Amino acid sequence: MQRTFRTLSLIVGLLAGPVVATTQDDVLSAALLPGWKTDTGTRMAGLELSLAPGWKTYWRSPGDAGIPPSFDWSQSENVKSVRIHWPAPSVFDTDGMQTIGYHDHVILTVEVTPINPGLPMRLAVEVQLGICDKICIPASLSLSSDLGASGGDDGIGAALAQRAATATEAGVAAASCTVDPINDGLRLTARMMLADPGHAEVVAFEIADPAVWVAAAVTRREGGELVTMTELVPPNGAPFALVRSEVTMTILYAGSAIEVRGCPAP
Repeated sequence: MQRTFRTLSLIVGLLAGPVVATTQDDVLSAALLPGWKTDTGTRMAGLELSLAPGWKTYWRSPGDAGIPPSFDWSQSENVKSVRIHWPAPSVFDTDGMQTIGYHDHVILTVEVTPINPGLPMRLAVEVQLGICDKICIPASLSLSSDLGASGGDDGIGAALAQRAATATEAGVAAASCTVDPINDGLRLTARMMLADPGHAEVVAFEIADPAVWVAAAVTRREGGELVTMTELVPPNGAPFALVRSEVTMTILYAGSAIEVRGCPAP
């Protein structure tokens, strides 16, 4: 539990920070990009975030001390579902703690499925996110856009090309996990057969329950095998039943990402 307390203390300290004349509008601007209609009838739109130099925001799994973004699409019209295609994030090291996110500028590709394909769609979103430089401040966005028949790329295609490769696309030959109980949760060790890319690799673990604290992974190479370990600590600080099919491991290196879903027993 000491690790959890250290993480929470750092987040609170960053959010509190010194009193400075910095507001959200000074460092962040955002827009919904209408994008284009796909051959399958969905719409590829985009959420563009532009940050002042040196500022960053966070990926869906933000690491030790990051602030995960949240999205509320419920005020949209004729929208059945929204799926974000995340571009490969960067890894930041701050005061010995690892965070994962984006700096300066990012476009999150948003794939929108209509309820009725024959009717217009209006996309609306409320976003809560953290933005950080030497201090962190919480940010709130309220955006909407009509998704008409015509639209442009506006960088959405390039952002979509930066998405994580699947395990099959990346040539992950095998992936398995061992699970061991620890005093306050579980230790999860994964082994994946994957060619060494020649760059340092960082692995981000995600599980379905957002209440479980996930430690920064410790990763090493054993030739053609990537070995990575994390610890999972639930709020009650006790071992729990892990659903292996809901484990996601994202391998990050040199601006690229590989997403491996599911981690069966060896």
